[in-house]
Amino acid sequence: MRILLVEDDPEQLEPLRTVLIKSGHVVDGVEDGAIAQQLIYAKPYDLLILDWLLPNVSGIDLCKQFRQAGKTAPVLMLTARDAIADKVTGLDVGADDYLVKPVNAMELLARVRALGRRSPLWQGDSLHLDDLQLHLTTLMLERQGTTASLSGREFQLMEYLMRHPKQVLSRDQIEQSLWEWNTFPESKAVATLVYRLRQRLQTVGADEWLQTIYGMGYRLAPPERE
Repeated sequence: MRILLVEDDPEQLEPLRTVLIKSGHVVDGVEDGAIAQQLIYAKPYDLLILDWLLPNVSGIDLCKQFRQAGKTAPVLMLTARDAIADKVTGLDVGADDYLVKPVNAMELLARVRALGRRSPLWQGDSLHLDDLQLHLTTLMLERQGTTASLSGREFQLMEYLMRHPKQVLSRDQIEQSLWEWNTFPESKAVATLVYRLRQRLQTVGADEWLQTIYGMGYRLAPPERE
């Protein structure tokens, strides 16, 4: 999933961002509500994680504006406020869930998985293409009983390819989908990532599935059966 994480304390933002990235998510982490306000209109997020108290625009106002714009992705509120009235306020403006600080990383990941099941992209705990499976919770590839473990970035690319099977995806499309806001990948970053993923696919006998379409991009497609 692509997640917008908004937390004004960098000592809390970075650990949460790191945990989410290691779990295979693409995370735009920002500290300012005004920047987050721009991003929610510019990018198609699958989940928002919003601190209640933020500079310039509060998490409550961000959630309210997000819903008023017709956005339906789940919203998880993070806050030190644990009074029932505060929880009701958050839920009434459109939040789907609530976590009181300090946030436990394991609980956060469990809440993210649960909210991810509400996404229109949800297809179960695994994605399937022919006899190839990608397990979303373990970041594992599986085919015919053989498995391969993926890094967070390899998993992100594999998930993106499996959600767009047999489609040619350009380097620009991959960069925009996989790299976080305000980061600038090196010119060969996508080619290097494809090379690494192809090595993992080789472990399960599917390296030929990841095709380079010269001058256009990359495509994931099983071989045609005779």
